[in-house]
Amino acid sequence: MASTSNDSLPISIHNINPKVLECEYAVRGEIVALAQRLEKELLANPGSHAFDEILYCNIGNPHSLGQQPITFFREVLALCEHPSLLERNEINGLFSEDAIKRASQILKQIPGKATGAYSHSQGIKELRDAIAEGIKARDDFPADPNDIFLTNGASPAVHMVMQLLISTEKDGILCPIPQYPLYSASIALHGGTLVPYYLDEASGWGLEISELKKQLESAKSKGISVRALVVINPGNPTGQVLTKENQEQIVKFCKQEGLILLADEVYQANIYVPDKKFHSFKKISRSMGYGEKDISLVSFQSVSKGYYGECGKRGGYMGITGFSADVREQIYKVASVNLCSNISGQILASLVMNPPKVGDHIYESYCAERDGILSSLARRAKTLEAAFNSLENVTCNKAEGAMYLFPCIKLPEKAIKAAEAADTTPDTFYCRQLLNATGVVVVPGSGFGQVAGTWHFRCTILPPENKIPDVVSRLTDFHKAFMNEYRD
Repeated sequence: MASTSNDSLPISIHNINPKVLECEYAVRGEIVALAQRLEKELLANPGSHAFDEILYCNIGNPHSLGQQPITFFREVLALCEHPSLLERNEINGLFSEDAIKRASQILKQIPGKATGAYSHSQGIKELRDAIAEGIKARDDFPADPNDIFLTNGASPAVHMVMQLLISTEKDGILCPIPQYPLYSASIALHGGTLVPYYLDEASGWGLEISELKKQLESAKSKGISVRALVVINPGNPTGQVLTKENQEQIVKFCKQEGLILLADEVYQANIYVPDKKFHSFKKISRSMGYGEKDISLVSFQSVSKGYYGECGKRGGYMGITGFSADVREQIYKVASVNLCSNISGQILASLVMNPPKVGDHIYESYCAERDGILSSLARRAKTLEAAFNSLENVTCNKAEGAMYLFPCIKLPEKAIKAAEAADTTPDTFYCRQLLNATGVVVVPGSGFGQVAGTWHFRCTILPPENKIPDVVSRLTDFHKAFMNEYRD
């Protein structure tokens, strides 16, 4: 029988890639592991805790929290996955006319009409055509399907770009702080350097060009070659939506400094305030007169967010512009190493970017589903924002978009010392105490980055609307008790 001693095994924590050790991903980190353990205890022994269920507010995973899929998308997907349904007599009574038509069109484009087959490494050409049509309709500028690489969600696309750009630790990527930890994790895995630029919480998480310039010069003075700028719009974890004027400044900055602009636009459908609108960075750059030879841009989109929330289907894409033919060949080579992204995700990406239109039979019911989800998310965001701002020593900016709030909490010195004694950060200490007392799962701000000496946590707006009052009640009661216990 093989020995289980760590010393006798050929791999240990001491000889694995140190870049893996350096990599962290707080969204599924320590607090979530504790929540899963508590959930198991509740199942095995109901009544063993002061709460009867775990309320997951840690991750943008809408369907796991009860959000329903869009009917048209799932009907098309079902027919594509099981094409023989189209041959049945009762098909017209089970599926909408538009879904049958779209599925039939898509199946003609799939080799062998088989979603279980490999496709072209960039994704099925006709699905990329549909996505390009959707981008053109959104931006009012032409889109080339050859610029589109379909991927298993946006995350593999980010990894692919980091792999392309990072050679050594002297290669830097400008990233917002706070940031979605995919970026810090990917940069660490590929051996680069994260160059932080800080969003201004006092101005609603504003992105100041002066801050970009300051951090760029600081990095250069340390011998770091800054390759790209990451911008997340709408923001994660911060929920802000950039103004068109701010975006123009960012594009101009990248043009002047010779930086590749990496635009994370996966929350483009999640806008909750009437005075803000989503503008893609491609649209902004083209409207400024910049073409293929003027600026290098990568745009990321995913089927996991928006009003669709199809996280488990793993669909997404990156659109690349301003890259030479020889560099494109290398990107394609890396994509081909992975063979292709899954076909169901490819189909969903085409549906998300090219949904039902005016004149389609299903258009009104599709809009009702879409608008119902988005209006509910807006109400939930407003309720949670108001709740956080009512708490002692807590301030919270408005969630203009995305799926999160990122409140700032001023912790008493006694709590900070208790966290030190527990060998953890003060925000993790708070989140752990919150979970143990209430079953509410949020993510410590330290997992996203924050200005030194400030403490935050990220809370999604995704729990079902009828459970938001319970989230608010649990948070409010806990916070009062916590502040009373640790008051200086």
